[in-house]
Amino acid sequence: MKKIFKTMACAMACAVIASCGGGAQKAASTEEANPNTIVLFDGTSLDGWRGYNKDHVPSRWTIEDGCLKFSGSGGGEAQTGEGGDIIFAAQKFKNFELELEWKISKGGNSGIFYLAQELPGKPIYISAPECQVLDNENHPDAKLGKDGNRQSSSLYDMIPAKPQNSKPAGEWNKVKIMVYKGTVVHYQNDEAVVEYHLWTPQWTEMLQASKFSEERWPDAFALLNNCGGDAREGYIGFQDHGDDVWFRNIKVTVLE
Repeated sequence: MKKIFKTMACAMACAVIASCGGGAQKAASTEEANPNTIVLFDGTSLDGWRGYNKDHVPSRWTIEDGCLKFSGSGGGEAQTGEGGDIIFAAQKFKNFELELEWKISKGGNSGIFYLAQELPGKPIYISAPECQVLDNENHPDAKLGKDGNRQSSSLYDMIPAKPQNSKPAGEWNKVKIMVYKGTVVHYQNDEAVVEYHLWTPQWTEMLQASKFSEERWPDAFALLNNCGGDAREGYIGFQDHGDDVWFRNIKVTVLE
């Protein structure tokens, strides 16, 4: 396993600046420094990352201007190189706050997974809640599901993000996901937009009303109903949904 990168002191932090499509990325300042904060992606290295159920990072995941980028299919055209979902494999997380920024191509779709289990022969989304990444204006998923529960920062196919305050394709959106002893909150652009509670009767009811119900998808229902497994922990990952997507300023603060 690769070494986990922790936030540095101010003298080292001030040295790292990346443009990333016109934005700026830098390490934490003295005021932001926290011994429980782990930088998952520093804009220069993919250490700690690999493909889901793979021993390497698929070639279509690259570093571009200090961002973690997935290069999609270009609207259906042939795309060379290997794709697939990726995970930060250096550590599983239990109680934490995940913070990052993302932007998506026009009509694009992706996702942020957490508490994921790595299961041979199974996709990542069969075990992990998904915070949706979407161009709400141009992707058909925005009108599918129920009450907007497939739009940006929603708990995919279960809880719609409200208020829906995402920015258009090509602009940066800020996300924070807090998981603490079963309580989960999604924040989008500094507003709390989703809250729910794992391992409760209400969680089971939500699964039963979704595409992951016991009748429709028994494997997914069993895994998600016991999300995080017996240890109540899992990996953080990003989705290859075939579209260009960028991530930056990715860090986790471990909660005691």
